[in-house]
Amino acid sequence: MITRQFVDRQKLQEFHPFTRLRTLLEDIPAGRSCLEDGQVINLSIGEPQTQPPAFVAEEIEKAAKGWSKYPLSKGTPDYLAACAHWLGQRYKLPENFINPTKHILAVPGTREGLFMTALTVLSSPKKNSEAPVFLTPNPCYHVYTGAAAAAAAEVVTVNATKESGYLPDYTTVPEEILERTELCVLCSPSNPEGAVAEPQRIKDLISLARKHDFVVVFDECYAEIYTDTAPQSALEIAREMEAESDAAKNNAQHDPLANILVFHSLSKRSSAAGLRCGFIAGDEKWISMINTTCQVGGAGVPIPVQAAGTRLWQDEEHVNINRALYQQNFNLAQKILSPSLSVEIPAGGFCLWLNVGNGIEVTKKLWKDAGIRVMPGAFMSHANDDGVTPGDRYIRLALVYDPSFMKKAFISIRNILDEKQDVGING
Repeated sequence: MITRQFVDRQKLQEFHPFTRLRTLLEDIPAGRSCLEDGQVINLSIGEPQTQPPAFVAEEIEKAAKGWSKYPLSKGTPDYLAACAHWLGQRYKLPENFINPTKHILAVPGTREGLFMTALTVLSSPKKNSEAPVFLTPNPCYHVYTGAAAAAAAEVVTVNATKESGYLPDYTTVPEEILERTELCVLCSPSNPEGAVAEPQRIKDLISLARKHDFVVVFDECYAEIYTDTAPQSALEIAREMEAESDAAKNNAQHDPLANILVFHSLSKRSSAAGLRCGFIAGDEKWISMINTTCQVGGAGVPIPVQAAGTRLWQDEEHVNINRALYQQNFNLAQKILSPSLSVEIPAGGFCLWLNVGNGIEVTKKLWKDAGIRVMPGAFMSHANDDGVTPGDRYIRLALVYDPSFMKKAFISIRNILDEKQDVGING
């Protein structure tokens, strides 16, 4: 199912999930949590609570002279090279498939990069006189919709439900909408569900984008947090399509990354959300144009931060440790919560997407009874004309604390869900 709407730029706060959550709970006293100090337990935000490696502080200190300099918006040569090398190693890309000076742009995390990308793409010359269309999953990360609103685009949401594998099927979008589409987003592993896009889905979307000439943002910021199999990247699929393309073989000017922008960040991978360091890789033309937008209205990633980021992209040990920690948390969730409700361990990411029957009512009850803050799925979703969203039955839990902490939280959640006090749990 698709939903079409314009989001009022003056009312962005009305769909901002954390603003809505604060409003929902502000008049409800928090219950005493299971922690010894009684502090509330915040599982609503995907903010890793483990610390990044100690060498982050060391690299920032070594590059401290850079604080007095305006950073280049594009990124330092060392940082861009580290990103390109990591992509090549992680996705087994041929040498020089990613040119760090042409195909990569340093950005302060994915959020700012996504916003600047939407402003750039949706503000470019349109295909016709109508407003540009921005395709997004439903549910989705709120920045997607916010960026579309800022650019005065028409938002077309495509439901990501259990039936669709918790990912949007953009091949179902009518031709007349695709012809007006300028930008589209696919998040894999997805937020909030943790679904991983299979290669054919990625290939079909790239083909669709090239047929209708729109840009696809592949938000891969959770790519290094997975359960069993490492998710594939759009870059891998683009490389395969390049090898199969007769047009590419006969055209030296052909860009194998045409219409593709891939986003990565150190926030989730390296537990460095406060570092604000990531990158965009992809279509040379759009990388250049987004860089221009950033030069005008953005700020480059500080030089000392890029120094730390360079080291982080070169280190895999801390990533493996983080991945194992999240796996422990998922195992605990399944063991503790399964007797009370169905627990689907996602293929990627660190969030649980739990069907509790009535996400908003369960959110209020968890807060009132145990001081546990979760995110209602409805607050990450867009409603259809009947006011129904694909997230109504769900809550999202970010499993961002250490296993001993999460174990206490899961037990409290299970005990409350077991009470089934007329809150529509699994109803």
